[in-house]
Amino acid sequence: MRIVGLSSAGWTFRDAGGSAWLPARVPGCVHTDLLRAGRIPDPRVGTNEAALQWIDGRDWEYQARFRANAALLSREVVELVADGLDTIAEVRLNGRLVGRTDNMFVGHRWDIGRLLRAGANLLVIRFSSATRYVRTHRLGHKPRDINDPVGRCTVIRKQQCQFGWDWGPRYVTAGIWRDIRIEAWDANRLEGLRVSQNHAADGAVTLALSPELARPERATCRWTITCGERSNSGTGSRITLSNPPLWWPNGQGRPDLHRLEVEVLGADGRVIGRWDQRIGLRTIELDRHADEWGESFQFMVNGRAVFAKGANWIPASTFVAGLRRADYARDIRAAADAHMNMLRVWGGGIYESEDFYDLCDEHGLLVWQDFMFACTLYPGDAAFIRSSRLEAGQQVRRLRHRACLALWCGNNEIWSINVRELTGPGGKAARRDYDRLFHAALPAEVRRNDPAAAYWPSSPWRGNEDAGHEAGEKSGDSHYWDVWHGRNPVKDYERWDFRFASEFGMQSYSSPATMDRFVPPGARNVFGPVMENHQKNKGGNQVILDYVSRRYRFPRDQESLVYLSQLNQVHCVQMGVAHYRRIMPHCMGSLYWQLNDCWPVASWSSIECTGRWRALHYAARRFYAPAFVSAHVPGDEVSGVNNYRRSTVRRVHIHTSYDAPAPARAVVRWDLFHLDGRRILRGSKAATLRPMTSARQATLDLGPALARFGRENLYLRVALDIGGRRVSQDTAFLTLPRFMTFPVAPVRVTARILGAGRAALTFASGTFQHMVSFDVGGQESSASDNFFDLYPGEPHRVEVALKGRMTAARLRQSVTMRSISGSMA
Repeated sequence: MRIVGLSSAGWTFRDAGGSAWLPARVPGCVHTDLLRAGRIPDPRVGTNEAALQWIDGRDWEYQARFRANAALLSREVVELVADGLDTIAEVRLNGRLVGRTDNMFVGHRWDIGRLLRAGANLLVIRFSSATRYVRTHRLGHKPRDINDPVGRCTVIRKQQCQFGWDWGPRYVTAGIWRDIRIEAWDANRLEGLRVSQNHAADGAVTLALSPELARPERATCRWTITCGERSNSGTGSRITLSNPPLWWPNGQGRPDLHRLEVEVLGADGRVIGRWDQRIGLRTIELDRHADEWGESFQFMVNGRAVFAKGANWIPASTFVAGLRRADYARDIRAAADAHMNMLRVWGGGIYESEDFYDLCDEHGLLVWQDFMFACTLYPGDAAFIRSSRLEAGQQVRRLRHRACLALWCGNNEIWSINVRELTGPGGKAARRDYDRLFHAALPAEVRRNDPAAAYWPSSPWRGNEDAGHEAGEKSGDSHYWDVWHGRNPVKDYERWDFRFASEFGMQSYSSPATMDRFVPPGARNVFGPVMENHQKNKGGNQVILDYVSRRYRFPRDQESLVYLSQLNQVHCVQMGVAHYRRIMPHCMGSLYWQLNDCWPVASWSSIECTGRWRALHYAARRFYAPAFVSAHVPGDEVSGVNNYRRSTVRRVHIHTSYDAPAPARAVVRWDLFHLDGRRILRGSKAATLRPMTSARQATLDLGPALARFGRENLYLRVALDIGGRRVSQDTAFLTLPRFMTFPVAPVRVTARILGAGRAALTFASGTFQHMVSFDVGGQESSASDNFFDLYPGEPHRVEVALKGRMTAARLRQSVTMRSISGSMA
């Protein structure tokens, strides 16, 4: 095959109304092209979003000139291949119509042999307004309004969150968002290769190779498979490997990958095509078997049950066209560093690029892959179903060889949000359309293109029509939003023993360093126009303040408010994760909302759009550790008549949760401290930690200590040691922090340069310091820990990576710190 790349063909673009042509970048989109040309301000800054809504109301044209030589024209078939056009497009070559598109997620292949000229050629793609399309098509479809001000974004197959979401702006883009090229070939073409795996009990793995050709023909395969420095080669459709290294999720073993190179030969011995990919040798099964609680919902990898630890993934940028490996690597590496083993690709975004799945393969991150349907109802007409099936088939074929791919899920929340309409009187037509798409069309494409893959029709879903929380305790997966959206108490996480928690979370504000990127000076007030524009959840600022005020005293200033909002986010998410891990194996998954951001915003993420870790991500590294100790504090503190407080907190249960693949011997330790530094109680217990097991290791009756010293003066430190090394620890309070008077005392910092770009900081204090956070002034740095508790007389060492050269003295002087004692008025 001869391939002529067109992405670098010198593209230009313009308003189709006739404005001047400007330079364009492909892959790309109109918003980033306009920004690069200096025609619009930065869409991420201030309140610019409102002033840029005119862009999606226009039609846009892109054009490129290229040359075709005799060798290209002599081929039997010459095709224009577009991997992604966003979205309503008309493609013309030399003034002649090539094709039309109406689905952002579908790749196209058009025969242009009769239209191509020797020498110069002109390719023009006109993108019509998607906003105008949704207002003029499928007018009989009137779905529930979800985030989209227009209210009809589901009538078009396009990245849904472009129309606005509760963490992202409304920028409805247009453009050539993935690669475009010419492919010319003779006789036949390799469309794809299906690789099926059979794992025998003795460890042998057999691969079956099934070439997929554009034209029927008897074909054979010539292959080479390489793992590390070892290679095997042969001819035929089967490869048998004796005890090869397997691919394992993060924390369960090595994510070994094998490079499989296949030449597909025609009956006459000619090479039809080549397939070259990395594959992981593994089995993944969604295990749903009857058990004492109902029906399990767990992922089995290579026959081993794995507790899914991770988060939900949204698009990595407001403008997804042209994202590169580095744009994904930062956050995916951070997920692995926090001991995550699964990411859920949320259904209102995009099917991610090869770079995303490459990185998940390499880091051992399982992928729960939603199809791109979210929240509200979709049409069920024949054309829409046909387009959706084409989309699904292409995406399943593209990703089926991925080691990381664990599940195909039909949609995000459509069933749970619309269950009354779908099951109630008058819902027959809507239910028919829903079932046609999510219970017929999509699973059929998965079965046809990747029979080994699991399919789940919606998230959440319980295998039946019941969408209540009680059903989630028996089967399926659950989203729990009564904390945050319902403003329920945080301890409500412990009310429900879900089988798999696939969404839950709490917002916080972006760090001051990230705010500096998008907030003009003097505009940081959280209720001002700029900050409100970067808070996309209706009433979100009030909800943050509500939860912060329940737990903490009034913040000293706005930076303290940001800090306390992040501490509150840690408290809420950790409450949920600790509960779900404690009830393992009843619950076998915890995926919080959300890992990343697409722009600077107050949100549920643990990583800001700048790559800066919020307090939550440092906490995730602790609460997702393979060996985790947690203090369960049953009971509660409530305010009654005349605002008198009543507490039922007396006992504390100490639990260990363990999901490493091999048993370990450990020591569980606990210390009850007075805020003045006295140790009131201490104890320890030897424990054996077994894989995928949680256990209550001890119950402490603190009633006498509470009566003597007062719950406002005490805190409990629980810790877990393995091999003499501290692997997990946490602090439990016995009342709300706002009722505690934390001592104000200096924190001593020493610095030592370890090598080029690496340094160690050691923090120490004579008093307890809760959630010490630090920054290295003047530069972004990554740290092995942050937002940590500092116990009296116990130094805490943190390694930091620095971008520039720095002496130890200068580093120490540049460190700024904050803890809870200095953040509450």
